[in-house]
This record gives sequence, structure tokens and C-alpha cells, in this order.
Amino acid sequence: MSQRLGVNVDHVATLRQARKTTYPDPVAAAAIAELAGAGQITIHLREDRRHIQERDLKVLRLTTQTMLNLEMAATPEMVKLAYEYKPDMATLVPERREELTTEGGLDVNAHKDVVARVVKNLKDGDITVSLFIDPDLDQVKAAHKLSADRIELHTGRYCEAQSERDRQRELGRIVDAAKAAVKLGMGCAAGHGLHYENVRPIAKIAEVDELNIGHSIVARAVMVGFDRAVREMVEILRNP
Repeated sequence: MSQRLGVNVDHVATLRQARKTTYPDPVAAAAIAELAGAGQITIHLREDRRHIQERDLKVLRLTTQTMLNLEMAATPEMVKLAYEYKPDMATLVPERREELTTEGGLDVNAHKDVVARVVKNLKDGDITVSLFIDPDLDQVKAAHKLSADRIELHTGRYCEAQSERDRQRELGRIVDAAKAAVKLGMGCAAGHGLHYENVRPIAKIAEVDELNIGHSIVARAVMVGFDRAVREMVEILRNP
């Protein structure tokens, strides 16, 4: 069985915000993605609102037909918004204003008190909680100790590896972390930097049940259209 494809529509909103227009609309992109076979819509509502806006979260909660995954910082403001709009899943991610994109996984051990409080608050609101972490066994164990339902493994180092040796080493870390997560009773996703040329080895990991992919799909959609871009990725996941 193939993984669930979570299509991240943040960069559709990036294009919109570049001119402060009403288009392209990430809500429309999400609908097309679902029709093309996506099993989840993922958005990251950032503190600085650089792409996704609260309006998008509100409308997507009303229109998403599959699952809505809200990536969010572990802050009181974001917990309040999660309680208000009730995404199916909240994924806690690290966030810095100066970064172009998320640069690494959440250090659960270093912020365990804050993360533990947010995890509990979200779960009390009947929201599935995932932690976006590096493929590190200590981080996997820490996520389990804080009662996270799921983890999402940061695949950035795998995607950015400059040699086949480095790529295989990073792939091995992802495999080991995924196996550990499932053994501990957590669901396991993966994402960050994945594209049409490097996703197959990740799609072959049996323990990974979800892939969140955004930039490469939106970039391809500029050339071939959103429907085709999503369908091509769905087909890769079905036949890795």
C-alpha cells in the first residue's frame, strides 16, 4: 500500500503574497490536489504570515475532503488557532523568522517542557499530534515519552547529500528512525526537500505511511499544471 501524499500548498500562497493579490488561491490548489489523488492537505501557518493566512486555514477547514494537517510552532497563539479551527492533525515544527524554510527538526529534548505542554493541550482538543524531528533515535524516543501520536522525519540531509555514500547514510538513518517509531507505537511520516527524482527510496520504506511534499509539486505545477503535478507524484508513491 502506498503512502498518503500530503500536498503542502504553502508556496501557492507564496506566489499570491508576492503581489498581495487574491490569486493563486491555495484553497483552489488544495481542491485540485485532492481530486488528483492527494490524501492530505498540509499548510504551515507561520508567525509572520509570510504565505498561508488565517483565512486560508479557516476556508480549508470548511472545504478539505481528506485530512488537514496544520504545521505550527509550539506557541500559545498557534494552540489557540488549532482549537478554533480543529485541523485533523497538528505537526509541531521549529520556526525562525529569518529562515527561508524549516531548516531542521524540532529538538524535543531541548524544549521538552514546552513541547509536552503543547502536545497535551492539542490532544485534549482531540487533535492528532505529530512532531517534526530529525531522524535521530534519541529524538524518536523523546517524542514517544511526550505521548506524540506521530512523528515526521526531516529528510533534508538526505535530499541535500552530495555523494551517494552520504545519501545512503542519511537514508539509513531515516529507515532506522522510522522502524523505531513504529516499534514504539507511533505513526511515521517523512518530508522536506523531496522531489520527483529522490522520493522513491523514501517511498519504499514500509514504516513511513505519509509523505508531505510541497515545493517540488508547486514548482512542477508551474510547468505542467497542478492536477498533473500531483497525479505524477501519486503515481510514483504507488509504484516506487
